[in-house]
Amino acid sequence: MPARARSVSVLTLVRHRDGHLRNLMRGLARQTVAPLELVIAWMQPEPAPDLPDPGCPVRHLHVPGEPMPLAAARNRAAEAAQGSRLIFLDVDCIPGPGLVAAYAGAEAEALLLGEVLYLPEGAVGASLDCEALDRAGRVHPAKPPIPETGLRPEPEARELWGLSFALPASAYRSVGGMDEGFSGYGGEETDFALRLAASGLPTFWIAGARAYHQHHPVHVPPLPHFESILRNATRFHARHGSWCMEYWLGQFREAGLIAWDAQATSIRRLRTPDPAEIAAARQPGTRLFS
Repeated sequence: MPARARSVSVLTLVRHRDGHLRNLMRGLARQTVAPLELVIAWMQPEPAPDLPDPGCPVRHLHVPGEPMPLAAARNRAAEAAQGSRLIFLDVDCIPGPGLVAAYAGAEAEALLLGEVLYLPEGAVGASLDCEALDRAGRVHPAKPPIPETGLRPEPEARELWGLSFALPASAYRSVGGMDEGFSGYGGEETDFALRLAASGLPTFWIAGARAYHQHHPVHVPPLPHFESILRNATRFHARHGSWCMEYWLGQFREAGLIAWDAQATSIRRLRTPDPAEIAAARQPGTRLFS
């Protein structure tokens, strides 16, 4: 039995990613240091059956809502968690064997950002061979190198992406969690990161907390999330006076869907993508990033 990090909870959200969740749980079972618990927030009517043993107690929550209640699900999971440090791990991510130990062992009271390698379609086998996943995985081109050891300060809190991060539970509560006014896909994580930074919580990249992002189909542009991206980007701008998701907004502009630029104070919708356009934006299995 591995040692247990009795102050650390792992939290994940699920909607129709049952196979990916099972691999996440199999990865947790192979940690060098086990977490106190795994908290699963189900954004679907029923939990998946036949889940594997992740090597720690599992707590299940039901968080309904349309569109996907990502902010609310994170908040309900954080409220239920018993650990003093929260590790948020996206359901698409398989934790490398040292992930919990790295996050749990960091002495800094901070927002901690871990490394994520993106996997091509078919890369995950039955054995969860991490050496094979290391060879197959690719770093997102927009992300900086991870420190070889310890922590490296990150002055830009916007570097938070929701795939893998950790922070004190007290810091999560102190800013009121994620803003549930963000609904559907996009924006809530960047808003959360900026509010954490404004509270004085520093951000660090952390060595050793590697995770592997399991492949799923992506759309370029991300047209299935068109409505929520516009809505959430507008909400973000109203609060912070700047834009988030600029890359995707630029893709929408180039597709003739919106009139917008980084200096704009609003987004002008020109048209809505039609079903054929959305289908055509779906990328082949070799495409790792949106």
